[in-house]
Amino acid sequence: MHLDNLAILNFKNYRQVNMQFTLHVNCFVGHNGAGKTNLLDAIHYLSFCKSYFNSFDNQNIFHDEDMFVIQGQFHKNDETEEIYCAQKRNDRKLFKRNKKDYGRLSEHIGLLPVVMISPTDIELIHEGSEVRRRFVDSILSQIDSDYLHNLIEYNKALLQRNAMLKRFFETRQWDDTLMAIWDEQLIEKGKEIFRMRKEFTESFTGIFEKVYNEISGSREIANLTYSSQIAEGDYADLFAKAIDKDRAVNYTTTGVHKDDWVFLKDDHPLKKFASQGQQKSFIIALKIAQFHFLKKHFSFSPIVLLDDIFDKLDEDRVSYLINMVTGKDFEQVFITDTSHTRMKNLLDKKGKDYKIFPISEGNLNEVAEPNLVQQ
Repeated sequence: MHLDNLAILNFKNYRQVNMQFTLHVNCFVGHNGAGKTNLLDAIHYLSFCKSYFNSFDNQNIFHDEDMFVIQGQFHKNDETEEIYCAQKRNDRKLFKRNKKDYGRLSEHIGLLPVVMISPTDIELIHEGSEVRRRFVDSILSQIDSDYLHNLIEYNKALLQRNAMLKRFFETRQWDDTLMAIWDEQLIEKGKEIFRMRKEFTESFTGIFEKVYNEISGSREIANLTYSSQIAEGDYADLFAKAIDKDRAVNYTTTGVHKDDWVFLKDDHPLKKFASQGQQKSFIIALKIAQFHFLKKHFSFSPIVLLDDIFDKLDEDRVSYLINMVTGKDFEQVFITDTSHTRMKNLLDKKGKDYKIFPISEGNLNEVAEPNLVQQ
């Protein structure tokens, strides 16, 4: 799968830009703040219907404009996919596939898999469990529409149950029948979510450990384990035992929305016992494992987006990443960097087509001549 072209109107710091891409490596180069990362985010929008960096769509509209538009033409399995995304200020988001509106945005997820590797991914280690759940959910939602449906329905029921707990507290009235309705939905959807997360972890862990061994030179062992309250007993019993606590704090304290993944190095918590370099290697391994997991499922390569890796990673890790993504297992890659010369010198050695796009303050400068390798 690859992205042929991208058109942007009033997105972030871009008024208007049109770009044609090569099938292999595409580089956005320019000073910090020029808008390189915003181009990667536009590609992410076309895959996930949302930004990788900012969940507030209105904030992604250029200055005081009324809307932004992102359009892209993808090529997948010998077919062309025209994707259109428009966000009017304070209005619903519009997504079209081949000029036909989606009834629900969730119908689009999984059509065009993308893997983003960004400095912000370090949050997977240092932030709370919500970040790690979001990482796993983004993978499972792409490969299984039932999982995404169950997750959406679970979150709706959770919001309703929490609102009801708060209302009961404020009115000093309690209704077991109403509570049982939402409990039943959370239990039904939660069991399926737990089952699929458990199966995913068992499959994903082997891929991850292999990649990490390659990065570390087998000098250390890293793994991840799935932690869920549901694994501790019957889901309905857990809900019943937690009801007094739920009533006291006015929200649901038990369920798969509390799940987490524990990251370990040599059987010790990664966050406390790993160096910064080891933590970065762990994140790279997670993302490369994500790529291989998705590729195995779809039988084609997801698009890879590498953001600002040269400024945030040491030379050995950058070398590993570049060698990896320019190898035979990967197809189309997008990279951001501050140095045109560095990218050109590096990619000249790799023997793959590449194209460099100089970026300056939300503008596409004259495009450098692409390097097309004769096959």
